[in-house]
Amino acid sequence: MNACRIAVGSTRRPKLQAVQEATASFAAKLSPNAPLDIQGHEVESGVSHTPSSREELMQGARQRAEALHKMLADSGNRADYCVGLEGGLDVAVEDGTRRVFLESWAYVTDGVGGHFGCSGSIEIPELLAEEVLSRGTELSIAIDRYAGAVGIRDGQGAWGVLSDNLVTRQESFRLAVVAAFAPFYNVKMYNPAAQAAGKL
Repeated sequence: MNACRIAVGSTRRPKLQAVQEATASFAAKLSPNAPLDIQGHEVESGVSHTPSSREELMQGARQRAEALHKMLADSGNRADYCVGLEGGLDVAVEDGTRRVFLESWAYVTDGVGGHFGCSGSIEIPELLAEEVLSRGTELSIAIDRYAGAVGIRDGQGAWGVLSDNLVTRQESFRLAVVAAFAPFYNVKMYNPAAQAAGKL
């Protein structure tokens, strides 16, 4: 029995574990007759080290997945699904005040089409936002300084620091992956919508 191969555009532990946890929750729907084989690969996002808009986050996630798909195809390998993950900031203005949110995004492609998923958002302190957006400090470096710790990105992440570990970086990406895979494991809910759209 051939495994369902899922390639992830990262080798970072929180991202890989997020994909493993997410796919385990819907494996029976996605690949009922084959085990899942998840492999991480280093690919570039093509966006800045800390994306600062929803559009850039989505672009980074998509470009990671598409670059990975091309890299595998060029080397004679294949994957049933390629996953791109991107974390960063989204800036909004509410009642005249700048609000900056931390978000985790996923993009999943089967080589034909693809879909996005998002974790939700947590507002970051203005001091941290200023360090990243105005001074250009990478979020992983800024959050270490802000929290007085080292290597937060590979542990609980900024999500964990800001939520007092009620939501970790891994959990935020897990939710994004579950959402991005939905059109693939819950096909009956997405096909009718696509057919209806085609008739309009």
